[in-house]
Amino acid sequence: MNQYIIFPVGIFIRFCLALSLFISCKTPGHVLQPNGTMQVLRFHSSHTSFPDTARANGHLYDNVMYDASAHYSDSSVMIVIPPSFSPGAHLNLVFWFHGWRNNIDSAEKRFQIGSQLIASNRNAILVLAETAKNAPDSYGGKLERPGGFDALVNDIMNELKTRKVIPEKANAGNITLAGHSGAYRVIAYILKNSGPKIQEVFLFDALYANVPEFMSWIKEDRKNEFVHWYTNKGGGTDEVSNDMMKQLQAQQIKFAQAEETTITAEQIKNNRVLFIHSLKEHNDIINNPDNFQFLLSALK
Repeated sequence: MNQYIIFPVGIFIRFCLALSLFISCKTPGHVLQPNGTMQVLRFHSSHTSFPDTARANGHLYDNVMYDASAHYSDSSVMIVIPPSFSPGAHLNLVFWFHGWRNNIDSAEKRFQIGSQLIASNRNAILVLAETAKNAPDSYGGKLERPGGFDALVNDIMNELKTRKVIPEKANAGNITLAGHSGAYRVIAYILKNSGPKIQEVFLFDALYANVPEFMSWIKEDRKNEFVHWYTNKGGGTDEVSNDMMKQLQAQQIKFAQAEETTITAEQIKNNRVLFIHSLKEHNDIINNPDNFQFLLSALK
């Protein structure tokens, strides 16, 4: 005859609660989780784009209201750590900002941003900080303010030190800002209002406006690298690119223009300001093929 031990329901429930509490105490906050060949760390920062007073009542676009609770309240930060990452005294950070009607998870999955960083063999950590979530909006919230991005970087460094991913005395090294489509605005304001460590900007069909901010940053330091990979199907990014190239020419700032079909790693290395034209669709120039990886590899 089978033997059964019967626990009262109340005792069983208390046991389950105690077990869950024990697990949460052993792994406080957010933990590194394996995701294929990379590790993903998630946490919340009060220095991401939102919540922000300018979107406290939501945002009306094309007669549709995007409410604050669903679209402007997520302060999530996703960090992707490559398996080959080697921590040192200086931590290089690659930021990716998504475009309209996306979020950090959908953008990472659709465009394989983490996998492309890993394949590039850059000794850097990838950061995706949430902006306007699943909304048609380029506004960068708190990251548009002076000191906003620097505070976010500090939060990221502290989180990585707490998790013992990097040494306690490590400092932020070179920073790359990359993004697609509507990400142009938050990137432009970060360049305008943050410190001098940003040395690369990669825009993917994203140059809709804010040319003065990009121009000023290009002129700040001859080591700064700017690439706009654009199409003629992005709703005006080709026209703004042509206008910016005219301004660069008028100010005698060297730049190069190339076609996606013939671009080489040497051209990327040898031209710190580069415009690459593609015949592909707006959403097909990031990982079809892996052009983000191509840039990261060529300039590492």
